[in-house]
Amino acid sequence: MITIEDLYFSYRRKKVICGLNLRLEAGHIYGLMGANGTGKSTLLRCIAGLLFPEHGRMKVLSHRPKERHPALLRQLFIIPEEFYLPDVRIGQFVRYNAPFYPSFSKEQFDSCLEDFGVPYGNTLLKMSYGQKKKVLISFALACNTPLLLMDEPTNGLDITGKRQFRKLIAGTATDERCIVISTHQVKDLDNLIDHILILEEGRMLLDEPAERISRRLQFKISFDREEIETALYSEDSLKGSAIVTSNPDGQEGQFDLELLYNAVTSNKEGVLALFNEEIIQETLS
Repeated sequence: MITIEDLYFSYRRKKVICGLNLRLEAGHIYGLMGANGTGKSTLLRCIAGLLFPEHGRMKVLSHRPKERHPALLRQLFIIPEEFYLPDVRIGQFVRYNAPFYPSFSKEQFDSCLEDFGVPYGNTLLKMSYGQKKKVLISFALACNTPLLLMDEPTNGLDITGKRQFRKLIAGTATDERCIVISTHQVKDLDNLIDHILILEEGRMLLDEPAERISRRLQFKISFDREEIETALYSEDSLKGSAIVTSNPDGQEGQFDLELLYNAVTSNKEGVLALFNEEIIQETLS
């Protein structure tokens, strides 16, 4: 669905994306993570054709995004971190924008709004930020585009809204759809995404399915001092220490997205060596 080769992008003299290679397939929910300024939002905007890379090749649904071809634009929807909604009522917003998306479902949109608890009433401009975000998420899901890009979608949502967001995303994920979610709120994506992408300094540091990660790594609470000291990563908690260690028996276990991110960014060589080792073993076999 998305193929990126040797991608470079800079804001004037500041390099943001440096030689990025990536391939994203339908049927997955990708979690895109990284520190501020690592290029997450820039990457999503390049995929959507809102920014134009200075070098590299990119194909999205068999189109070049920078050409802004209508055949591509009606098949993708992007929710930016910062957005503007006009001073119109919800019904007007739908009436003005839904015709651009041939698979839009008014019934699905109304159902999402009801699940979020957002009533038809005030104009969008008079709504709180959280309510605006819920309207935009509902519209994005109802467009039923094969590609859905979401930049910090849970920002501004309350606890109930975040729970409903996870439920709605899980309910709309299909084998024909690719969803990419960029977030700092990694706890909001636990048990939702099935493929993890971690950016660092404009390059892909980790690009692995959650299933493979859970086979190679263990996430647990430990009270054993020796185990804690030899762990790939550890952090103190109210009950013992939360640690990340290798998973010698290869059995899938509990998965902690926040611990994974901290482990990868704190001990790159130690964590990534486990995955490189498996790749070598698979190649030899």
